[in-house]
Amino acid sequence: MTSTAPAVVARGLIKTYGKTRALDGFDLTVARGAVCGLLGPNGAGKTTAVRILTTLLRPDGGSAEVAGIDVATEPALVRTRIGMIGQQTTVDDILTGRENLLLWCRLYHLSEREAQTRSDQLLEHFGLTEAGDKQAKHYSGGMRRRLDLAASFVLTPQVLFLDEPTTGLDPRNRNEVWSALRGVVALGTTVLMTTQYLDEADQLADQVVVIDHGRVIADGPPAELKATIGGDRIDVVLRDEADLFRAAEIVARAAGVDAEVEAQLRRVSAPARHRVSVLSEVIRNLEEAQIDAEDVNLRRPTLDEVFLRLTGRRADDSGETGDPADRDGEPVRTNEEVAV
Repeated sequence: MTSTAPAVVARGLIKTYGKTRALDGFDLTVARGAVCGLLGPNGAGKTTAVRILTTLLRPDGGSAEVAGIDVATEPALVRTRIGMIGQQTTVDDILTGRENLLLWCRLYHLSEREAQTRSDQLLEHFGLTEAGDKQAKHYSGGMRRRLDLAASFVLTPQVLFLDEPTTGLDPRNRNEVWSALRGVVALGTTVLMTTQYLDEADQLADQVVVIDHGRVIADGPPAELKATIGGDRIDVVLRDEADLFRAAEIVARAAGVDAEVEAQLRRVSAPARHRVSVLSEVIRNLEEAQIDAEDVNLRRPTLDEVFLRLTGRRADDSGETGDPADRDGEPVRTNEEVAV
């Protein structure tokens, strides 16, 4: 019988680096088979949380279970149930894609025949069959990341952890990785990923968790989080920055709430509860006031707006305080870092 217990559970996790508290009562529950996007500004605690959940770091307080196993008391058993892909690929450039996978299969103690069969299966599943006999140094960024994903599936993990899986990739390669991740989820694997690309979380995640200063400050489906800052919004982009404040008065009057002005973008926006009537009133009044608009449109709120509202920062803003492990992707070494 399939278990309905959560795939990942963290309760009150605490971790300090000297005087800095990277995690300050971190709580998390991820359902089996779900994709959870863990978001937060640099220094918020994302990387430390992932390191604890993957048994690479011991917490100073609290508890966590992954695949039903306690990460502190049975780390070796947890590692048999999970996969982990960091920001840097672990691909060997000299080897071909197939040879990379064969190497990982043998490291997992598969026989030579089993390794050959499993490598062929993984190349096919991740769309790399045609490139299987090419050296990895000739792969694109997206292909290298897909090869990384394939290697993590030599033994299909119950939970896969991804630390900013598409950082540095161009849009085409990002889409390749997104497609591969959807295939991973179709196999029944639970995915927990950190990302600073909020559109990535919006596209892939069933659950979005926002962390700041080591604590969870929001948790829910993307649509639910976006609904917390209102429904539809009206955006007006002007040709002349000098018209901004007159346009803001028109938008505010139609929407019944104060409008937001972004001078650099020459944009005025506000919630639009009654979308059609607000849109028609704004267009009519702009024309009467002889204000020239480049664009007037209705749209849904974005995760970027939710993130900014919750944290006061954008996802890629750097922070001077918080989790040192989150800064620049560099680990902070301690003499008790790796759980054994």
